[in-house]
Amino acid sequence: MILLNEPSHKMNPAIICMLIVSGLLAGADFACAQMPVQKIAGTIVKLDGMRLEVKPAGGEPLSIKLGDNYRLSVRSAADPAMLKPGAFVGTTAVAQPDGSLLAREVHVFPESMRGTGEGHRPMDSEPGSTMTNATIARIGGGTMTNATVAEVSAASKGRHLTLAYKGGEKVVIVPDNVPIVMVEPSDRALLAPGAHVVVYAAAQPDGSLASDRLTVGKNGFVPPL
Repeated sequence: MILLNEPSHKMNPAIICMLIVSGLLAGADFACAQMPVQKIAGTIVKLDGMRLEVKPAGGEPLSIKLGDNYRLSVRSAADPAMLKPGAFVGTTAVAQPDGSLLAREVHVFPESMRGTGEGHRPMDSEPGSTMTNATIARIGGGTMTNATVAEVSAASKGRHLTLAYKGGEKVVIVPDNVPIVMVEPSDRALLAPGAHVVVYAAAQPDGSLASDRLTVGKNGFVPPL
């Protein structure tokens, strides 16, 4: 018999998931999807139905069960020259003391995906990290005069991008060594042997791995972590 005297917020998530499955916590407001997520980077060995086999660098192949409605992101190499006025981009960044944002990665969206996730929001990948999806605005100095125009200025510590979105704007510094990648429309045919992937997987109560989100590189591209 399992006693439930301990407050649920202190219990091991795996134990809670097992209790829900067994019916001992019927109606409990808890999602097993809250299990800790890990990033698994490697190459695809094979895709068999909804089970993806991935070989991490220097490791043994891992079998990962994909969710019924898993989300697939596609990435390819992007020319830094694509960071120009009017381009719609997404940046993961960390806040700096002066209020600016230091980019960790920049995604360039195709015109067909303009407006995807527009706005500025916090992320849980690391303390102080953010995601900003917006239009690159004015080139050069001066003040903002148009919400669809942005600023890109070369400086010793990297490009300065003023990103404008509905309801606000953010200044993002993009160092020269930051990955700049192109976002491609989802294509599950790219989940082929040899393709490079980053899989966001969670360990299940039985020890297996499951994922409902992954990124695949196109034409041999290696998606950044």
